[in-house]
Amino acid sequence: MTLSNGSGDHEALRDGIRQTRAELAETVQALANKADVKARIKGSASQVTGRLRGQAAHVTGQARAQAGERVGEVRSTVAGANRAVRRRPLPWGAGALAVAALAAAVVVLVMRRGQR
Repeated sequence: MTLSNGSGDHEALRDGIRQTRAELAETVQALANKADVKARIKGSASQVTGRLRGQAAHVTGQARAQAGERVGEVRSTVAGANRAVRRRPLPWGAGALAVAALAAAVVVLVMRRGQR
């Protein structure tokens, strides 16, 4: 530091100046970062994009898991229906024939109404 008569430790003054310059450089850099709105917006956008991608991956994983469960349930139901048809094919065949006849009757009625 400088004494009142002008003499002092020059090296200590130089160290103080270096430290002040370093602090000033950090402050200027921080202000420049705050002033760079475009970079801040890009940073925010990339954070939001990353978060949304993570959420989308999570939801997709859940949907696939649920779809897999439903496929298993449908396969089980179809297998049970196949077993039932193999055990007693006549009632199932008669039911299918009745449904086909009903569908044919509906088609004929619709076509007749369309011709009027």
